[in-house]
Amino acid sequence: MQITPANASDIPALCELLDILFSQEADFKPDYEAQSRGLARIISSPEVGLVVVARQDGQVVGMANLLYTVSTALGDRVALLEDVVVSPSVRGSGVGSRLMEHAIQFARLNGCKRITVLTDRENESAQRFYQKHGFGFSAMMPMRLSLSE
Repeated sequence: MQITPANASDIPALCELLDILFSQEADFKPDYEAQSRGLARIISSPEVGLVVVARQDGQVVGMANLLYTVSTALGDRVALLEDVVVSPSVRGSGVGSRLMEHAIQFARLNGCKRITVLTDRENESAQRFYQKHGFGFSAMMPMRLSLSE
């Protein structure tokens, strides 16, 4: 298995993974056009973030995406870890852990002082997965205002 930065030709396979993820998340729904547009923006703009993919036998089987911003509290770059998803056919084989290790390492190498990840409240398996990789619960509660529609 290889972990590499995504490229534009990976977008259709990444959209398939996002379909799986967004079908199980309460706040989102699959939208191929929107997903393609968002992925293209990240992949073509390294200052915005990074999408990493796990490839097995040449096929994309997992992805994770880091988006960057600046924390005034820390006075430095931080990252939001989004869209961590592994194909159901390879779950439990360590692909997700390898993606996480790579994403964390890349964030460190690029000066990030913190990584934040959001999960559905009911997704206890995802919460256990992130805790296994050093994430802890925050006293902060996410709130969202949708500006679309």
